[in-house]
Amino acid sequence: MGHLSTHVLDTMNGYPAAGMAVKLQRRNGTDFETIADFVLNADGRNEGGALLDASSMAAGCYRLVFSVAPYFKARGIELPDPPFIDDVLLDFGIANPADRYHVPLLVSPWAYSTYRGS
Repeated sequence: MGHLSTHVLDTMNGYPAAGMAVKLQRRNGTDFETIADFVLNADGRNEGGALLDASSMAAGCYRLVFSVAPYFKARGIELPDPPFIDDVLLDFGIANPADRYHVPLLVSPWAYSTYRGS
């Protein structure tokens, strides 16, 4: 059954990004509408599990907004003003709602990468 999940790893410190704020948005015309706000747990994941489950999955364009700079500032990391990376906006598409979509983020104050996980 289809679902959407995410996982964030803090590559600067070598552990999950516990406490990072994240938004899930869905494109509605030319705008994005927030459909979920959550804070990552100790494992760097949504405490409630899947962001979208099989009953709420729909084909379309989505965005995850990861609040990177506030996360690192809260950990005492001195960042420039403005920070090099503030929010990471990750746009992706769900073509088949019956599939599993896992969207990991590896992040530091200076770089990030992502991929479609399993």
